[in-house]
Amino acid sequence: MRICLLCYRGDIYSGGQGVYLYYLSQELQRLGHEVEVMAGPPYPNVAPGIRMHRLESLRLYDSPYEKVNKSPSLKLSSLFTPLNFYEWATTQFGVFPEPFTFSIRAYQKLLKLNYKFDIVHDNQCLGYGLLLMKRRETPVVATIHHPIPIDREAHLAQARNLKENLQRRIFYSFCTMQRIVAQRLDRVINVSQASAQETQRAFNIPQSKLRVVYNGVDTESFRNQDGVLKEPNSLIMVGSTEDRKKGILYLLKAMQILKDAVKVKLTIVDRKPPDTQYAPQLVKEHGLEDRVTFTGRLSVAELARCYSAAEIAVTPSLYEGFGFPPAEAMACGLPVITTRGGALPEVVGEDSEAGILVPPADPLSLAAAIKQLLADEPLRRKMGEAGRKRIERLFTWQEAAKKTVEVYQEVL
Repeated sequence: MRICLLCYRGDIYSGGQGVYLYYLSQELQRLGHEVEVMAGPPYPNVAPGIRMHRLESLRLYDSPYEKVNKSPSLKLSSLFTPLNFYEWATTQFGVFPEPFTFSIRAYQKLLKLNYKFDIVHDNQCLGYGLLLMKRRETPVVATIHHPIPIDREAHLAQARNLKENLQRRIFYSFCTMQRIVAQRLDRVINVSQASAQETQRAFNIPQSKLRVVYNGVDTESFRNQDGVLKEPNSLIMVGSTEDRKKGILYLLKAMQILKDAVKVKLTIVDRKPPDTQYAPQLVKEHGLEDRVTFTGRLSVAELARCYSAAEIAVTPSLYEGFGFPPAEAMACGLPVITTRGGALPEVVGEDSEAGILVPPADPLSLAAAIKQLLADEPLRRKMGEAGRKRIERLFTWQEAAKKTVEVYQEVL
């Protein structure tokens, strides 16, 4: 079948959505389907044979949460089109317009093409343009990694005053659009049972429309690197520390608790350089400057090497719709410590074979788990082996693509 995949920010470093787009499109093509991608900047890399349509965007937000004061590429002439002017104007009031504007641009692109897709698969955009596509009698499904209202609730809880609360409500005003659109799609794919439950709660989608298809892991790229020596007492955390849901605060508190008992070293792999993160200030406040290293953005090969050099991977997140970092660490044969937030127990397993689960926002439990694993090398090795086997058994992109096609066939 001819499949169109949509992703409003498609770069593989834009988070789980970028990873999902790359590997799912590749595996769908390997199954014999004709796959085309429509993506906004930062644009993704795609496998050979996949046609990519690069849709424009003013990109007035450096990331989905950080507005840039001035875009160096923004020219006055670019505002003469209604959609571009709308994108610029709403941004001035603190609105995040990209999901809406991308969906309209994707709809306009579909109208210009002289052929029709069998199915359109949206990747968490959920803009009104999808409903216009449905009016052309094109089936539309969407993947929701986790419903954005979870982010909205977390950010509102962190607002320091009434002004910040209002600003964040304005920013997340697109959540209303996403709820309206999600309710009207043919199917919604979630990447975990936890994500499906939250999606149903946040968007009030009938359970009959929800399907769970787990993500995969690139087990060829993520594997233990031969010849890489383990650094004693070393931890690795991968994730955007700007996102408070990732739980960096609680991991640093756990390290502070352990400070006099064991010299724990932490490597933080983030998409951004350290001087633009809020985490270094937290590190300083907790007196851990000599024990925490920031790498900034890494290639897949470099990340796999960092996993291989660490003794334990820690994911202290308050919530995860899936959790690529612990899954990648397990593929590299690393024992993991995660919270029970969201889908993490589904990835790591409830049987304590591949890792240790602790309550979210509980630095004492985190510290106890870290101390236990650092003191038990045979247990670390046993968990690492079990983790690799679990990933190979349950989380492959080949299986994810096959189950996604089953959802397409349901709709068709």
